[in-house]
Amino acid sequence: MPLRLFDDRKREVLFVRPPQRIVSLVPSDTLNVFALGAGARLVGRTRYCVEPQGAVEAIPVAGGTKDVDVDAVAALRPDLVLANQEENSRAPIEELARLQLQVFVSFPRKVAEGIAHLARLARILGVDHDPSVLDLLRRGYREAALPAPRPALRTFVPIWMDPLMTVNAETFIHDALSLVGGENVFGDRVRRYPLQADLGRDASRPAGDRDTRYPRVTLEEVRERSPELILLPDEPHPFSAADASALQSAIPSARVLFCSGRDLSWYGARSVDGIGRLRAQLAATR
Repeated sequence: MPLRLFDDRKREVLFVRPPQRIVSLVPSDTLNVFALGAGARLVGRTRYCVEPQGAVEAIPVAGGTKDVDVDAVAALRPDLVLANQEENSRAPIEELARLQLQVFVSFPRKVAEGIAHLARLARILGVDHDPSVLDLLRRGYREAALPAPRPALRTFVPIWMDPLMTVNAETFIHDALSLVGGENVFGDRVRRYPLQADLGRDASRPAGDRDTRYPRVTLEEVRERSPELILLPDEPHPFSAADASALQSAIPSARVLFCSGRDLSWYGARSVDGIGRLRAQLAATR
C-alpha cells in the first residue's frame, strides 16, 4: 500500500514500495539505516558517513555533506536519497530533485524529533513492525522523556575554536545538553551580521534568511556568561589539549570536559545510547 509522508521541509513524498537502493548524504541517517536493519540497501554515502565502522567502508562514496557529487549519486540509481536541511548544501539537493530523484529531507532540532524521524524512516523502509526496531524506538523515546538532572550545570559548548563559535537554543545540541543536565549559557544568543557586529564591535544588520543559530563569540563574552563547565565535542572541530588549555586559562573557574560530538549532535539511533553516556559524563563532574 502506498505511503504518503511529509519531510521536514513540509513536502509530501509518496512511497509506492519500500526503497531498496538508498543513498545517504547524512552521517546520522547512514547509521540510522543500519540500526533499522536495512544497511544492505545502502548503495551510496558521503565521506563523512563513517558509522557503523566495519560496515560502511564498502559502500561507494558520492562526495561530502557540503560538496555532494550529484553525478555520482545519480549514477547509483537510488530510489531514495536521504538529506538534511542543515548538513547538506541547498544547490546539490535541488539538483537531485530536478533529476526527479526521490529526496527526503530531515531537520530535527530536538532529541525527541530525531527519534520521531527514526520512526518515520522505519515506516519508509517497511520495518516499523520489526520487534528489534520497536525496542530501539521505545528506548529512544524513553531517553528523550527522562527528566533532566538538576540543578543544571551552566555550560559553554564551543563547536569551533578559530573563530570561537557556539550554539543557541534553536539547535539539536542545545536540546541534547538540556536533557543531560546542562544549561547552555549562550541559549539566548543569536548570530549577528556582519562579523564585527557578532563580536560586539559594530552595529548589526538584518540577517535576512541567513542562519543565526551559531554565534561567534569572544573569550570575554564567555567569561561574562560564567560557565561552570566547558564541554568540548570532538566534532565538527577536533578540540585538542592545547585548545582545552587555552580555554581553561581564559576561564579558570570552569571545568573542562571532552565528549563525543556524535553523542551530542547525531540524531536518531545514536541518541538512544549517546544521551545516557553524556548524562553519566556530566553527572561525574558534579
